[in-house]
Amino acid sequence: MTARHLSAAQPPRPNHHPSDALLVAYGAGGLGEGLSLAVAVHLAHCPDCRAILAEVEALGGALLEDLPPAPLESLSLAATLDRLDCEEAPANPCKALRIRPRRVPQWHGMAAPGAAPDAIPALPSPLPHPLRAYVPSLDGLSWQRLAPGVRRVELLPRTANGGAAQLLRIAPGTALPHHGHGGLELTVVLSGHFADELGRYGSGDLAEVDGDTNHQPIADSHRDCVCLIATDAPLRFTGLMGRLMQPFIGL
Repeated sequence: MTARHLSAAQPPRPNHHPSDALLVAYGAGGLGEGLSLAVAVHLAHCPDCRAILAEVEALGGALLEDLPPAPLESLSLAATLDRLDCEEAPANPCKALRIRPRRVPQWHGMAAPGAAPDAIPALPSPLPHPLRAYVPSLDGLSWQRLAPGVRRVELLPRTANGGAAQLLRIAPGTALPHHGHGGLELTVVLSGHFADELGRYGSGDLAEVDGDTNHQPIADSHRDCVCLIATDAPLRFTGLMGRLMQPFIGL
């Protein structure tokens, strides 16, 4: 399922998809926030994976129905209802996609008042629904310069367990430092293209790599490649420049 190719008669769809195991983990709620966001953004582009996810959820529901019933404490229902009465239902646009966005400052990822906005690359408008809780608008989006040709907007700073998520904007012909992975890395392309040792990725494609993979992505189209990158552990840069940049990259 890693590279399904659809006929030219059908509407353009992603060619690179999450593995079955990743979709199962997502459907079971077993992924962290950043990885869940990456899968959700791909699902927004890909009806094929949405259909597979629906099958996974249906199978999970059938398995739950076959489990023997467990007795509940007599006060459990009343306690649950009391808690619901005391809590407001959050207006969370990502609720259906199992994402719980971290509460961020008002202009987290946006230009602070008085800052000069950067040029906006060619991104889909509107943004994929799951991203809107993190980047509500492209107006005034402020890209932090990491290196020549590489800029970012941080969505989720690295956690104590190593997870992180950010938007990267990579100029045409620019290569990221060669690196391996301490865990899982998911990259979803929003605009443009990039290529590495494993293939070429365009809009909606999801690249899934783990600790067994070393690669060096390069933006290989005529316009900026804008992508969402999520990890559950720090990257492992193989060159001196990459190791020097890592404290600033945040992945």
